Amino acid sequence: MTTTGEEHTAAGTGPWWWVRWRSAVLDAGLAGASAVECAGEGIRFAHDAGLPVPVGVAFGLIAGAVLLLRRKWPIAVVLVSIAITPAQMGFLMGLVGLYTLAASELPRRIIGALAGMSFAGMLIVTFVRAHQGVVRGDVTMGDWFVPFISISTALGMTAPPVLLGLYVGARRRLMESLRERADSLERELQLLAERAEERAEWARNEERTRIAREMHDVVAHRVSLMVVHAAALQAVARKDPEKAVKNAALVGDMGRQALTELREMLGVLRTGDGAGARVPPVPPVPLAAVRVAAEAAASRAVDGPVDGYPAGGQPGGGHVGGGHLGGGHLVDGPCLAELDELIGQSAAAGMVVDLSVEGDVRAYAPEVEQTAYRVVQEALTNVHKHAAGAKTHVRLAHRVSEIAMQVENECPPEPGGASSVRLPSGGNGLLGMKERVAALGGVFVSGATEAGGFRVSAVIPTLA
Repeated sequence: MTTTGEEHTAAGTGPWWWVRWRSAVLDAGLAGASAVECAGEGIRFAHDAGLPVPVGVAFGLIAGAVLLLRRKWPIAVVLVSIAITPAQMGFLMGLVGLYTLAASELPRRIIGALAGMSFAGMLIVTFVRAHQGVVRGDVTMGDWFVPFISISTALGMTAPPVLLGLYVGARRRLMESLRERADSLERELQLLAERAEERAEWARNEERTRIAREMHDVVAHRVSLMVVHAAALQAVARKDPEKAVKNAALVGDMGRQALTELREMLGVLRTGDGAGARVPPVPPVPLAAVRVAAEAAASRAVDGPVDGYPAGGQPGGGHVGGGHLGGGHLVDGPCLAELDELIGQSAAAGMVVDLSVEGDVRAYAPEVEQTAYRVVQEALTNVHKHAAGAKTHVRLAHRVSEIAMQVENECPPEPGGASSVRLPSGGNGLLGMKERVAALGGVFVSGATEAGGFRVSAVIPTLA
């Protein structure tokens, strides 16, 4: 079966080889008109050939009805039209057959060969008939008339349908190509939209994970120390008021630091710009309540200022946690220069911490310093939670292309010591440290030691 282009449809609804009923009706009408034409011309053919008229009419009907097969076998239709050309019948079938053949997807050489055969047949038949007319005296034109009328008739019966068929076939193929391109572009756009949605969902998940990790690092360490100091404050409030004052002051200081870091983080989340963003006010939260309660306890124990702070525990315009309180401006994240202060806070909570630094101290990229600081901070927080009272060793090594850190605690003196403080654990600390280090291409290892303690090690490559 040879199609003409319009039959390229996924699923047809017409009978037999027709894609649509409309095409079948059109072909049936053309075949009927061709059969009537050939039947009328068959009468003259019967007289010229000396055959009975019914035979000529039947032959014309059968030959003309072949046009019904033009969509399935256009080559057969053209060959039949060429075969009956000497009988001077099948002109409509020849025109429609050549058009269908040229509009089909057959190779051009086949179309050209059949069109040439049709042209030659029409030229010869017309030349013979015109010459016979001149000989009989039916035509009194000059010698030029016979070749002129022969060539003109052959071209008129061959060139227009072939050219029109070639144009229509090319146009159909172009439309199909454009339609396929449009479908392909639609599929590509749909695929791109799905990928964009996947990337957006991945970005949202990454951002949620990052925010949760930051909140955990900010809150867990500060609140853990506050809980430790609050427990110590409760134990010594009546026995040693001066120590209670110091513990209360430390609780207040840590509460202010936690609030400052939370304000910075909320400012970034609300404005979307961490540089010079205005820090929105934070409503009262449990951290503020703890701070006020601790400072109130301190003021009741000793009437007067505490460690340089006026009564009430409000700082007089100093720096807390690396940022300005009330200044309204965000500051950079923690850096390695603040490790001494971090270890001092743990030491103030009763932990014995030994810090050792190897190599030449130098500045690193902000993300490297923040990650290193957070690893040490979270490791110390875990010691407060799970190994209270255990001696801890913090080692920091500055190497050529990397920075290494290790936090290792010894076995706690009292296995149940950590439970007395009742510090909750969400199980995300080690996971957060590993994610931070892996994001920078580093290596993170953690696990228990043979001596009964716990070790956290990380190596982070330095960024240019």
